[in-house]
Amino acid sequence: MDLEPTPGRLEIHKTPTSKQLPALQSLKFGHNFTDHMLVIPWGSSKGWGTPEIKPYGPLSLEPSATVFHYAQCLFEGLKAYRNKAGKVTLFRPDLNMARMNLSAQRLALPTFNGGALLDLIKELIRLDRHWIPQEKGHSLYIRPVMIGTQNTIGISPPDSALLFVICSPVGPYYPDGFKPVALHGTTEYVRAHPGGTGGYKIGANYAPGVFPQKHAGQLGYVQNLWLTGPEHSLTEVGTMNLFVVFRQNDGSLELVTPPLDGTILPGVTRDSVLSLARSHADGTLHIPKLTTKLTVSERGVTMKEVCEAVQSGRLVEMFGAGTAAIVSPINKIGYQGQDVDIPVEEDGMGPVSRPLWTELVGRQTGEIESDWSVVVYDEQTGHIPPKTADLIIRDISTWRRYRDINRHRIYDTRGSIRKIIF
Repeated sequence: MDLEPTPGRLEIHKTPTSKQLPALQSLKFGHNFTDHMLVIPWGSSKGWGTPEIKPYGPLSLEPSATVFHYAQCLFEGLKAYRNKAGKVTLFRPDLNMARMNLSAQRLALPTFNGGALLDLIKELIRLDRHWIPQEKGHSLYIRPVMIGTQNTIGISPPDSALLFVICSPVGPYYPDGFKPVALHGTTEYVRAHPGGTGGYKIGANYAPGVFPQKHAGQLGYVQNLWLTGPEHSLTEVGTMNLFVVFRQNDGSLELVTPPLDGTILPGVTRDSVLSLARSHADGTLHIPKLTTKLTVSERGVTMKEVCEAVQSGRLVEMFGAGTAAIVSPINKIGYQGQDVDIPVEEDGMGPVSRPLWTELVGRQTGEIESDWSVVVYDEQTGHIPPKTADLIIRDISTWRRYRDINRHRIYDTRGSIRKIIF
């Protein structure tokens, strides 16, 4: 493990002039940014430098910086919420820190103490907490990024890097209610391949998907359904994880998502959906309006199985899951020149996605008490929680072993923050 971005050395330089808060009705995802950002440099000789919170502004990089030439870039996405009482919370940030470390290792970028970085992010959020909208469906989107900054051209682990965090207030993904999306079953392009980087949140995974999405739009579809292999196995929906619900012969339902085989991103929302559904199915949790006759599976799904289920009436619903949209219903798949209609109910959702979405959003916003909700600041009491470093599994090799033992599942599917010290 490389040197830690130590919170005790944090320098804070506040902006002399705060920006005007944007009107809520004008918020567009990723268009507005808060007053400050967190910046932490790294060098191969000295390790992590002094963390600094400073006014949001441009970065100064050499044209030869390796991020521009070899895509040495990774990022994360998580959200902070502020309720009517002024309590500010994060949703399962330990998983984002763990995944970011795995991505860093895959790109030969420096790893870090996830708990230490999370404490620094909390300081940034506390400083800019007035940017977090309190209205329903709104939040503060937090984007940690790490890039290689070595200023000489050459393919090698960089001798310098920069970790920075920016924040953006966002509104509800579907402000006027859920709108199911139509997908293009994409076989002419490949998002990921076994042994590649599909299971990591790195910039190089996203740019190649822009042209296929543009092509899908020209065909009249909103997004890509990434299909792979000779059997056209389903993998992901655009940049989201995928879920399919089948009705079994006995009337019970099966919630299915493709397994984490190295080509699928281990999404935090994906893990949360699986954890809630499994806990409900085994009786340790009750989710209102969700059937108890439910099986949860991580297995492969092919377009042949989907088409046959549609024809026989056994396909109940399909939806994507991710940080931005949380749940995104699907109503159509364009496949081999024909449209395959996917069932949706009147509100655009389905009998499994709706109660899971309600439970998940309740936990994210704090309306439903959960240890997934990590307190950052309480405006009523002024209470600042203790440092969180000890709540995070800090050793990257331990995360690696845990992931390998659990067949690429790096997260505890029961959903608790594990208080493990190594």
